[in-house]
Amino acid sequence: MGLDDGGATERVAGELLLSASADFNECAYSSLARRLPRLISAGRQSTSDSFPVLAQAYLLATRILIKLDEPQLGWMAADRARQFAAAGGEPVAVAEAARQQAVLARKAGWHEQAITLALNAADDPALRELGNAGIAQRGLLVQCAAYTVAHQRDQAGMRELTSEATAIAKSLGAVTHLRDTNGGFSLATVQLHLISAENTAGDPSAAIAAADALAPQALPTTERRALYYTDRAKAFAQWGRRDECTRALLQAEYWAPQETHARPAVKSLVSGLLLSGRTTPELRGIAARTGVLHN
Repeated sequence: MGLDDGGATERVAGELLLSASADFNECAYSSLARRLPRLISAGRQSTSDSFPVLAQAYLLATRILIKLDEPQLGWMAADRARQFAAAGGEPVAVAEAARQQAVLARKAGWHEQAITLALNAADDPALRELGNAGIAQRGLLVQCAAYTVAHQRDQAGMRELTSEATAIAKSLGAVTHLRDTNGGFSLATVQLHLISAENTAGDPSAAIAAADALAPQALPTTERRALYYTDRAKAFAQWGRRDECTRALLQAEYWAPQETHARPAVKSLVSGLLLSGRTTPELRGIAARTGVLHN
């Protein structure tokens, strides 16, 4: 392969990464499923230093595998992302891979390990040398640790870490950072995490109050807005407010039908509503569209 061919392959890989990131952010998962293997293949064929592109490609793969509840494949993708990020000298991507590993550890019930993974990565001196990008990544890691503490039903500890993440976001100003690769970090995304953290810690009314304090339009991507409505639905479900839960699910579906229809967490929530009380045409409709209820 000549130099020109190598440069062309590098350009293709870069373009595919931008498109794949946009697919994820817009919850265009059918498109992402087609594009992501091509991205990884192009990254591997590039004659230039393609490690940063491959790190981001495997990070995208990790995030979608987490959504699909595929932990073993998720661990493999996150490990590859971390290796490529380290080889490419990309400390933000190394830290993001650690964050995804912390998410996988939390989902496995390994809460102490998840907290350690997140906070150790947040303390990496390399992040402090990168300006706003490093500060924002540190905020994401602290935010991740806060949500894990919520799983331990430690509301005070969760709120303390969330306050730390809030202070980091305030130090960065009103701009959303790391949108393309990590889903964004800002005051709005910290508030988004607080919704699920309060609910997980056992206080759905506080979760709804946190949701009411956040305008979903302030969130940087469709994927984050869909998460807002899904987390709002989970809080209403735990609170026993079924009609509000269904309305929130319908709003999530409006923003991101592929996200809502594909995620096992949403299917489980809809199934629980069907089994636990009266149904409505709206609930039966979303149950059918998510494949929970078959005609």
